Amino acid sequence: MRCLSHLLLVSITAVLMTQTSVGAAGSQAYIGQPKLIIIIVIDQFRGDYLNRDRAEFKGRGFKLFMNEGAWFTDCYYDYANTKTAPGHATIGTGAYSDGHGIESNEWWDASRSDVVKVSSVEDERYQLVDIPPSSIPANVPGAPSTAAKFLTGASPLNLRASTLGDELRLATQGNAKVFGVSLKDRAAILPVGQSANGAFWIDNSSGQFTTSTYYMERLSEWARAFNNSGRIAQAEKEANAEGTTQFYDLVGRTPAANSYEFDFAKAMISGEKLGQRGVTDLVTISLSANDIQGHQMGPDSDSQEQMILALDKQFDQFFTWLDQTVGLNNVWLALTADHGVAPIPSEAAKLGMDSAMVNLDKLYERLEEELNERHSPGAHIEYLMPLPELPYIVLNKRAFEKVHLSEQAAEEELAALLPDAVGAQNPAPLPQLKLSEPTPEPSQNRLPPAPQIAGVYTRLQLENGPMPPTEWGRELAHSYAYHGNWFVMLALGSYQMEDIRSWGGTTHFSPWSYDRHVPLAFYGAPFIPGEYHERVAPVDLPTTFASLAGVDFPSAATGRVLKEALKPAHSISQ
Repeated sequence: MRCLSHLLLVSITAVLMTQTSVGAAGSQAYIGQPKLIIIIVIDQFRGDYLNRDRAEFKGRGFKLFMNEGAWFTDCYYDYANTKTAPGHATIGTGAYSDGHGIESNEWWDASRSDVVKVSSVEDERYQLVDIPPSSIPANVPGAPSTAAKFLTGASPLNLRASTLGDELRLATQGNAKVFGVSLKDRAAILPVGQSANGAFWIDNSSGQFTTSTYYMERLSEWARAFNNSGRIAQAEKEANAEGTTQFYDLVGRTPAANSYEFDFAKAMISGEKLGQRGVTDLVTISLSANDIQGHQMGPDSDSQEQMILALDKQFDQFFTWLDQTVGLNNVWLALTADHGVAPIPSEAAKLGMDSAMVNLDKLYERLEEELNERHSPGAHIEYLMPLPELPYIVLNKRAFEKVHLSEQAAEEELAALLPDAVGAQNPAPLPQLKLSEPTPEPSQNRLPPAPQIAGVYTRLQLENGPMPPTEWGRELAHSYAYHGNWFVMLALGSYQMEDIRSWGGTTHFSPWSYDRHVPLAFYGAPFIPGEYHERVAPVDLPTTFASLAGVDFPSAATGRVLKEALKPAHSISQ
């Protein structure tokens, strides 16, 4: 069978032909073959964090990448919908939403429901496996007879492009193993793609790791052993949440969750003998705790810094274990994040930033009133789908069709209404100056932030253009995917967001640089250690690894190979 070592031999030998004999090149190419590729994703980890806290890092945690690896300080996503699901899909596929089809964490899918949103990986054709009885809806005290006796499964059904892991599996005729791990289903599934051997995430209540029948009928023996090992109770104790039935919320927001994930990853690597089978295997580990806590406390809080410093130690411990188990000289590592984050608006406002928040409930109420006045006076028709989440506002296309409005007319009408509707929430609007009236008294203090609109774009405009011939226009185009509904995309001013004070302190969703800036770093035999300041993007990660491994780029990949950080092929050794 054709294996990855043969592919690496062919790809690197071609480079060496003019420098040495084919036999020597083959030997060097084989030595450069990794036994294991690990991509580590820190959920909600802005790119400036590494510089901010670098003086506090110890050992070979983050410093393994910063001092011994190729560290790119200026890595930015090139799209405008900076959320968890599209970010993880981009890391795996090397494409943006217009290529991989994932534009948000959940959405209204006209082909599946007009009653509830569906998540990016939800798949009713499958069910979750080895779920504790207490998490089954039918077993909840007082549950109706119609309550489900299972939990809906998940799969990469919405992912429209292959991943690095898929290409590795194809190139080795299935000999390579590919796995994803996270607290979140979308973060485990989307980076590894359609052909992965498994993706594992937790049952939110109990903390047990689970998967979907898309991958397997039951968890592997090593995974069941982990769930039964007492490790859940240990994590709860470390998080001061013993006996909780809210593992995701209460343990997930602490450093204990990252340790818990790393220990599961160790059990998986050992149980599946990854990196020990004569072929290159691939693992993605997405660490969710930083995001869960970050939404609540913000990027500049003491608790967030403590989370990062704890993660530095956890990296050191994991890399030490990896060195002892597989050997770091046999491993290629990458570090990145799925998105950045904005500062807490009230904190930014104290420094003078125009960091306003828009109340989406009030915005929707005003828009619905105006649409009803225009098309159904005296009625209370819902022209907008509920549960809004920026940057998208989804139209109820059936309501507009009943009043005989086309998609173009409906979207353009809503886009025209939005500036005044957002502006109505300005706490200190500019006065209308009139010659017949006295000039208003000026304020003696700085006025509160005012909501602003940077742009509004209809679905048809995003699909067909025209877009501004600028970097902004390219980011918008990269954000487009379609699931059967009409919508407009609303971009607020920088450092502005929807009012989330009922559930958190800050969020991410925008085209602004603080949401797009993430770390990108590599460690392994092919990489020249150094600090690189070229502008790069996360789409460059899978293409660089694919090139080095001698496999095809993922099917929709747009990234480039980061040649500036690669050693000459003849010098790669371990």
